[in-house]
Amino acid sequence: MSLTKCLRDQKVQSDTPGRLATVHGFRSSFRDWASENGYARELAERALAHMIKDATEAAYHRTDLLEQRRQMVSEWEAFVLML
Repeated sequence: MSLTKCLRDQKVQSDTPGRLATVHGFRSSFRDWASENGYARELAERALAHMIKDATEAAYHRTDLLEQRRQMVSEWEAFVLML
């Protein structure tokens, strides 16, 4: 909610005319970037804190993929700083 408040307080414009930027837009941008840069779906979904809804699949997928997420987020940071 902190980022949402910051975006609203600063009246940051969306790329859609007449709309303010949203946190969802940042999350969506990250997800697209991850896909376009060859990161596995599971890795990007974990970085976004999305849960595995299928109970059977979740039971077998116990790793948090922390080291891989750390590398991916570092590359995302470099990408964002270039903008």
